Amino acid sequence: MITTDILIIGAGPTGLFAVFEAGLLKMKCHIIDALPQPGGQLAELYPKKPIFDIPGYPSVNAGELVDNLMEQIKQFQPGFTLGETAVSYTKVDDEWFEVVTNKGTVHRCKAIAIAGGLGTFEPRKPTFENLADYEEKGLEYFVKEPEHFRNKKVVIAGGGDSALDWSVFLSNVASEVTLIHRRNEFRGALDSVEKVQELKNQGKIKLITPAEVTGVKGDGKVEAITVAVDGQDPYDIETDYFIPLFGLTPKLGEIGNWGLNIEKNAIVVNNALDYQTNIDGIYAIGDINTYPGKLKLILCGFHEATLMCQSVYNRLNPGKKFVLKYTTVSGVDGFDGSRKEAEKAVVKKID
Repeated sequence: MITTDILIIGAGPTGLFAVFEAGLLKMKCHIIDALPQPGGQLAELYPKKPIFDIPGYPSVNAGELVDNLMEQIKQFQPGFTLGETAVSYTKVDDEWFEVVTNKGTVHRCKAIAIAGGLGTFEPRKPTFENLADYEEKGLEYFVKEPEHFRNKKVVIAGGGDSALDWSVFLSNVASEVTLIHRRNEFRGALDSVEKVQELKNQGKIKLITPAEVTGVKGDGKVEAITVAVDGQDPYDIETDYFIPLFGLTPKLGEIGNWGLNIEKNAIVVNNALDYQTNIDGIYAIGDINTYPGKLKLILCGFHEATLMCQSVYNRLNPGKKFVLKYTTVSGVDGFDGSRKEAEKAVVKKID
């Protein structure tokens, strides 16, 4: 069983920043996320695209922002349950909740902060028959462990950043990488497109366009895919793995059955105070919540995370007054024994 003060559901930017704000108040956090790595939409959908409305950053790539947030919270030693989704919660007593994931991992916490962005991300799947027969048997929707593909034949389908980036990465891991896209043009970062072109010229990536994968074959596992190239008869390509990367579809998932007030697929919260839901001790912050005047912006999620943490502190420490101090004055003490603080003023006489 994993025990923590605040259980955060969602490892996007809002959830990550909540770890920092909680840490300032000496509260421990653990994060659950359905994706195999932290960062939410930023890491999975557009890691190399710039964001222009983060205070203090005229421009910052989404992936860089995630890296910076991870570095910022490192001293507060958060725990992560990745590749799993929160399925159910139980109120154990007046102090504790228990949250169980789809893989049976049990988390015990004193408060729950739902920071799931647009919800649980589910992969957009191909539409051909017998798809489920090959899932996790050579048909993968995420690259969770690159070494799993060492010296294997891999076919990737898709035309966005994920398809391009994983094709580049796995070209140094797999014995053979084939990238298939239904168009000749790719919608991704220019440097990724150029890198795929370079690797194609070197013979490290096989590129098939315009084309579409129309089926999977194999006896109990993926052994080949069928590809239909524009204007040609379909043919088979032997492979050990097929990875369709067609993007993700957001859904509220099992959290929608928790008894929370839901409005247009978003969780209604009390924005006048602390972003708490209709269930005492459960909060919702970031894009997943709704209230009058709601704006789905990262900076708004940061603000909501800050006020949520203040509320949880009061919940965990009834009757104890918290005096807000700016980090420029108080410094930051990490749970790992580290300390960050501004240089102290020097008192010196000027002759």
